[in-house]
Amino acid sequence: MPKVKRRVYRATYRKKRPRMTFSSAFRFSVVVVACVAIGIGIISLLVSTLAPHLASRLNGSAGPYNVMGKPTISADFINEVLTHYHSPAQGKGQALYDDGVKYNIDPAYALAFFMQESQLGTQGVASITHSLGNIRATDGHPSYDGYRKYDTWEEGFDDWYQLISKQYIQNWGLTTVDQIIPVYAPDSDNNNEQQYISSVEYMVDRWRNGTVDIS
Repeated sequence: MPKVKRRVYRATYRKKRPRMTFSSAFRFSVVVVACVAIGIGIISLLVSTLAPHLASRLNGSAGPYNVMGKPTISADFINEVLTHYHSPAQGKGQALYDDGVKYNIDPAYALAFFMQESQLGTQGVASITHSLGNIRATDGHPSYDGYRKYDTWEEGFDDWYQLISKQYIQNWGLTTVDQIIPVYAPDSDNNNEQQYISSVEYMVDRWRNGTVDIS
């Protein structure tokens, strides 16, 4: 009879897992803690970056840097900024805030325009005209050196809000910074539209994050 070969089976052995020592457990814990800390840092960075945009959405804005909506900075914070930059409009933060509520325009943008146009009233003709936005003179309105002139800062604030609310938003349908500025301060009038837009958006972001000094 032919010999029958025995079927050879591959033997498998289950290796014993080495026990985790105190030192290895400690190192593992350190790695886990470090990973968690890095993750928290990344999340915090994302939140701080997206917060202004989320705030704009929650306030009913239709898109990024839409000037319409509820205030994203307080009257006290506005006063801090005015004081920090030695503005002649110091103490007028409540008026700037209240006008924003009245016209449904975030006062963070009014403050940014004020900074961009005259360093919060410390430069140019604004110290004489009390103008937030250096609005060009028009018939029937007091003027100085080609710009509208007001008796008080409060009058200057209100007129700027009226201009943006009625002319830009209601009549022309311009609601965002990148829509408003090319008309408000065009390149053809010796301005840099893109620089103006970037500056306003940067200032608004910084102030919404609670940073007074935008430098």
